[in-house]
Amino acid sequence: MADFRGPNTSAGWDVGVKQTVAGSRKAVWAFLMGEGLPLWLGKTTKLPLVKGAAYETDDDITGRVLSVQPGVDLRVSWRPGEWNHDSTLQLSLKEADGATVISFHQQKLTSRDERKMMLGRWKGAASDLEKALKRQSK
Repeated sequence: MADFRGPNTSAGWDVGVKQTVAGSRKAVWAFLMGEGLPLWLGKTTKLPLVKGAAYETDDDITGRVLSVQPGVDLRVSWRPGEWNHDSTLQLSLKEADGATVISFHQQKLTSRDERKMMLGRWKGAASDLEKALKRQSK
């Protein structure tokens, strides 16, 4: 698992995590948008993949779909209930040597503490997704 993070002059603080998982990009995308959705987005079973569509999770995360390229890339606004601002979350997939790299990149974080908190969340999500996909492939 790789991570990158730091202040960004145009978008506040940002954070990123990458995880390589077994499976094709198509299969991983289907898992992320289906059974695996609660492992990364929050407690929900649906995310409308339509630009401008709103979503809300049972654990008080809200946002809108900003852009979607099915099987490749998804950008959403992402805001926990306790925050007073939106951030932008990008989920992207890239095939590499018979596996798929899942990338989370979050922008518009307001502080080092927010970045640290979100780094932990995305590392945990990446690890949970890797484990779930391994179980699924057995």
